[in-house]
Amino acid sequence: MTDTKPFTLPPQGVSRAKQILQLLPIGKTKFYQMVKDGDFPQGIRLSANTTVWKNSDVLAWLENLDQKPIA
Repeated sequence: MTDTKPFTLPPQGVSRAKQILQLLPIGKTKFYQMVKDGDFPQGIRLSANTTVWKNSDVLAWLENLDQKPIA
């Protein structure tokens, strides 16, 4: 039996793109384009293949979506 609870971010800690994308109605390409364009918080590069985002930054960005919709 699988647990199908919706994914939520805790206010502390960090998350990878795969986890954040579960909260957004966009794909990976659009997500990284938004990061590049400055429309989404910059991540923290841990290694050549690993980037994480502060959950507090992501949650603050999500709260401001009412003022600035995803294009």
